[in-house]
Amino acid sequence: MASSFHSKGLILHCLILALSIGFSTLHASEPPLTLDYYKSTCPTMLEIVRKEMECAVLSDPRNAALILRLHFHDCFVQGCDGSVLLDDTITLQGEKKAPNNINALKGFRIIDRIKNRLESECPETVSCADILTVAARDAVLLVGGPYWDVPLGRKDSKTAGYALTETNLPTADEGLLSIISKFLYQGLSVTDMVALSGAHTIGMARCVNFRNRIYGDFVATSGFNNPLSQQYLSSLKSVCPPVKGSDNNESAMDYVSPNLFDNSYYQILLRGEGLINSDQELYSSILAIETKKLVAKYAENPIAFFEQFSESMVKMGNITNPETYVNGEVRKNCRSYVYNV
Repeated sequence: MASSFHSKGLILHCLILALSIGFSTLHASEPPLTLDYYKSTCPTMLEIVRKEMECAVLSDPRNAALILRLHFHDCFVQGCDGSVLLDDTITLQGEKKAPNNINALKGFRIIDRIKNRLESECPETVSCADILTVAARDAVLLVGGPYWDVPLGRKDSKTAGYALTETNLPTADEGLLSIISKFLYQGLSVTDMVALSGAHTIGMARCVNFRNRIYGDFVATSGFNNPLSQQYLSSLKSVCPPVKGSDNNESAMDYVSPNLFDNSYYQILLRGEGLINSDQELYSSILAIETKKLVAKYAENPIAFFEQFSESMVKMGNITNPETYVNGEVRKNCRSYVYNV
């Protein structure tokens, strides 16, 4: 048995190494981003974003998770270029109505409000891509998470990646190797993947994304004789019955502290109670040799989680769309790429 696990671990290590080599050049160049990009052109940019996010999170703490998810979905599809914010037009198929996004993404009006404030203060200066990146940092901070400096200077795209949402974004029932490959494709490591998955410590999941989990191997991973887990599972099943029609019913991904950014998400995985399959895979998959150690580390050490999450968020935020530095723009309206609309 021990040799079998060793062989699987070796195979997984080789697969990750091969994938890393194959993807290492995609985002290897450093983007032209700086911490003081708006120092002279819009010195109040960070303050304006922070105040608007404070209002948004104060009105509903769940808004923090909405903005963080928007940022993730933006960066994984043709880089952090604000493409996720674009509405459909006659000539453009945006990303909002793609299957992986249509019922998953909210918070667009928050970004609109921030943009309107900035246009009043510093017209045609701050990109929507930068607004979303800073707003995501502030969202995390405002619900108890770590702070990190955000490099700035992104440009907004004039294109969107509808088809890329299908190939690039991880899904709720995806296997561990597939998820790893999607992160590696973006130039992110396995460590980045496990740390960034910790964003699920805030926010909600829809029934359609956890139905297979709770009517599948939830009992096997959480323990057959654990009364607390059984009680939790019963609660989930009442929210998400097996028959369709309740797909949009929601449950917190971290039932312990759903509105607090902490490390309880990893502690839930240790108990085998992860809400969606792709989360629990990080700990319970037979291939989870490396990821299992990281889950245990972050479950025990919140400081280590915060430090790695901050580093990985900067790394993800630095995934830029090279085309935007040739023909990108600063949108006046984050929903439209037509300049001066």
